[in-house]
Amino acid sequence: MPLKKESPVKALAALLLTSSALLPFAVQAEPAEMAADAGDAGADAGDGADRRPIVVTGHIESYRSDTAAGVKAPTPLLDVPQSVTVLSREQLDDQGVTQLTDALRYVPGVVLAQGEGNRDQIVLRGQNTTADFFLNGLRDDTQYYRSLYNIDHVEVLRGANALLFGRGGGGGVINRVRKAPSLSGQSLGASAAVGTFGDFALAADLNAPLSQTIGARLNGTYEEFDNHRQDFHGRFIGVNPTLAFAPSADTRIDLSYNYDDDRRTADRGVPSLGGTPLEGYRDTFFGRKDTNIAAVKAHIVEARLTQQLAESLTLTVAGQYSHTDKYYANIFAGAAVNPATNSVSLSAYNSTVLRESWIGQANLTWQGKTGPIGHTVIAGIEGGDQATDAARSEGIFPGNKASATIALADRLDIPAITFGAPSRSTHAKVTTVSAYVQDQIELAPFLQIVAGVRYDSFKIRADNLLNSTSAGRTDHKWSPRAGVIVKPRANVSLYGSYTKSFLPQSGDQFSALDAVQATLAPEEFRNLEVGAKWDVTPALALTAAAYRLDRENSRFNDPVTGLPLLSGKTRTRGIELSATGKILPQWQVSLGYALQDGKVRSSTTAAPAGRALALLPESQISLWTRYDVTDKLGLGLGVTHQSSAYATISNTVTLPAWTRVDTAVFYNLTKSVSVQLNVNNLLNEQYFPTAHTDNNISTAQPRSARLTVRMGF
Repeated sequence: MPLKKESPVKALAALLLTSSALLPFAVQAEPAEMAADAGDAGADAGDGADRRPIVVTGHIESYRSDTAAGVKAPTPLLDVPQSVTVLSREQLDDQGVTQLTDALRYVPGVVLAQGEGNRDQIVLRGQNTTADFFLNGLRDDTQYYRSLYNIDHVEVLRGANALLFGRGGGGGVINRVRKAPSLSGQSLGASAAVGTFGDFALAADLNAPLSQTIGARLNGTYEEFDNHRQDFHGRFIGVNPTLAFAPSADTRIDLSYNYDDDRRTADRGVPSLGGTPLEGYRDTFFGRKDTNIAAVKAHIVEARLTQQLAESLTLTVAGQYSHTDKYYANIFAGAAVNPATNSVSLSAYNSTVLRESWIGQANLTWQGKTGPIGHTVIAGIEGGDQATDAARSEGIFPGNKASATIALADRLDIPAITFGAPSRSTHAKVTTVSAYVQDQIELAPFLQIVAGVRYDSFKIRADNLLNSTSAGRTDHKWSPRAGVIVKPRANVSLYGSYTKSFLPQSGDQFSALDAVQATLAPEEFRNLEVGAKWDVTPALALTAAAYRLDRENSRFNDPVTGLPLLSGKTRTRGIELSATGKILPQWQVSLGYALQDGKVRSSTTAAPAGRALALLPESQISLWTRYDVTDKLGLGLGVTHQSSAYATISNTVTLPAWTRVDTAVFYNLTKSVSVQLNVNNLLNEQYFPTAHTDNNISTAQPRSARLTVRMGF
C-alpha cells in the first residue's frame, strides 16, 4: 500500500508562522547590547558614583539549558556542532510525565516504538534502538522501562555519537542525569497524582546536608499504572539514596544506589486489517492478564569522583555496577485479521534475561591556551564487562498447537496456555576497552574546529546452551569526529560536522551470537550535519539542523549462494528545528519540527532497495507552552503531530497521521503548595501512535486527566 504523503510545505509553514509570531517578543535586545545599556545606565548615575562594573550571577528559570553533561565538557550548547535537546525538570513536571518515553514525545526527530509492551524503544533519525540509553553518561542498555522520579533532566544527543559513548548510537543517544545531593541547605519535595483510570503516583525528594562536607539525598516513588486497555495494570517502586562527600573545594565524591521494581501487563496492541490498524477494538486486549506479564528488578550502584587538578584541569572517574533480572511473557496477534472469518491467529512466548554489567570510566577535561589559540580537550578511557543469560520458550495452546485462531469480539475468549521447553538458551559475555581524545580549538573568536577520535576494542563470546556450541568475535574500531563552528556574532553559531559509529552484527543487546554473525564486520553509521544556533536571549534558544545519515554493512543473503554479504545500505535525511525557553518572563515554550525521509538504498535481509524505513513519519510537530497569567495561575498547552508512517519495513501496514492536543492548569495555593491539572488528548483523537510489528499496533489513550499536588519546603 503506498504511503500517503503529507505536504512538508504546509507543516513547515505552520511552524514558521508560529515562530514569526513569537520572535517580535523575543528579539528585544542582544545580550551584548543589553550589557552595553546596563553600562550606560551606570555611567549616567552621577560623576561621583563608583564606576566599577557590578556582576550579577544567578539561575534563569527556563526550559532552556546552556550545557549538557553528555558532551563531557563545559562547552556551551551554542558551540556544540550537533543537535542537542535538554528536557529540564521544570518542563517534565509541567507536562506531568513520570516515564521516559512520555517525555520524548516533545523531541523533534524522536519516534516512540512499542517495545512489545515491556521496554523503552525509540527510533532516532530512522534508527531503531533498545540500547542507546545512558545514566549519568554510563551505559544503561537493559531492556526495561525507565522512570524519571530521580532524574534532574534528560539529554537527547542526535547523530552518530561513538566518540563520546562508544558502540551504537547511530541515530543518537538518550542520557538521563540523576539528581545529586546539595550541601547548601535542606529541602523536602513531595508530590501526589491521580488519573482518570485510577492510576496514581506518590513521590518524595529529601535533601539533607549531614555536615559541611557531607550531603545526602533520598528519592523514592510508588506508582500504579492503568489505562483504557482491558485488564491492563502495573506498579512501579523506585528508591534512590545518594551520598556526596566534599572534603575540599576541589574534590567531590558521589555514591548512588538505584533500585527499580517494575511489574505491568505486557500489551502488544491490536492487529491490522487490510493494510491499516484494526478499528473499533481500541480497548480490546489480545492477551490474558495471567499470562501477559513484564517484570523487572534493577539494581544500579554508581561511584563518581570529580577532582579539580588545576584551575583549568578536571578529572572525573566513575564506576557502575548494574544487575537486572527480567521476565517477560505474552500472548499476541501473530497475523492480520482474516476478514472472511472475522478471526485472528494468536501466538505466544516467554523470555528471561539476567544481566550483570561493570563499567569504569575516566575523563580528563582541560581548558587553556597555546599562545593565542584556545583549547577544550577531553581525553578518556573506558572499560566494560557484561554477562547476559537469556532464554526463550514458545507458547503451547490447547491441542499442543503453536497458535490458536480466535473469533473477534469486544472481549476475546483466549484459552489458557503453557510454555514448552526452552527454544533458546544462551550465555553471552561482552568485554570492551576504549580510549578517546577530542580537541575543540578556538582559532579566533569567530572560528572553532573540533577534531577527535575514539578507539574501541569490542569482544563478544556467546555459548548456545542447547546445542553446546560457541561463537566469538573481536572488533577493533576507530570512530572519528570532525566539526567546524563559525560565529558571526557571540550568540550565533553556524556549524558543520562529520561523525561515525559502529554496531556489531549481533544486534544492540548482544545476548547471542551465531556462527554466521561471528564472520561479519560491524555495521557502520556516518552522519553529516550542518546547522545553526541562536541564543536570542539568555533564556531563549533557536536551533536548526539538516543531516544525512548513512547506515552500511547491513546483511543481505545472496540469492544464488545464500551466503550473507555486507551490502545492505540505508539513508535517512532530515531537517530539525526547535525553539526552547522563555519568550516573555511569564511565557515558556518548547517547539520542535522534524522533516525526514528514510529509504533502503540496497537490499538487506529485511527488505529490497527502495523500501521506506519503519516508524519514520515524514513530518513531526511538537509544541509545549506555559503562560503564567498571574503569580498564582498558569496555563499550559501541548500539541503533537505525526504524519503517516509504515509500521514496519515491509511497508504493507500504514499508521495514519494523527494530531493530539493536551492542556494544563497550574495554581499556587501557597509558596510551598501547588496543584496542577493535566488533560491529555483533549479532543479525544482515536489514533495509533506506534507499532512493533504489522500486527502489534498500539492504540492511543482517550481523553484523560491527571491531578497533581506538589509540596516543597
